[in-house]
Amino acid sequence: MKTRTSVALAVIAGFGLGAVSIHGLHAQAKPPVFVVVEIDVANMDAYMKEYAPQAQALVKKFGARQLAASANVTALSGKAPSRVAVQQWESLEKVKAWFGSKEYKENRAIGDKYAKFRIFTVEGTPQP
Repeated sequence: MKTRTSVALAVIAGFGLGAVSIHGLHAQAKPPVFVVVEIDVANMDAYMKEYAPQAQALVKKFGARQLAASANVTALSGKAPSRVAVQQWESLEKVKAWFGSKEYKENRAIGDKYAKFRIFTVEGTPQP
């Protein structure tokens, strides 16, 4: 009887552990969201002093990783913007929280004095 109880408990524990592991794998498979910002800067000095540092700090504050932010842009087709930024976010909800925040809107008002922006998101593919 003792052996049957031990085996039954082991099976139940194994099932629970398997369920938790599967849930963890599904959570890891959630694809990231990338924000791509094309920026045509009219006044690079003012843009870099008054807008860019705060913009990058806000991206970090809201939980994204800045993957690229550079004026070193090479066009393969069409006209390249003067600057590009690429950010990686955990979810579209976090992107929307950042984009709709008071801090972003205030900083963007400064950026709009020096540049024109084209911002869009793209869903990434799940990584193993």
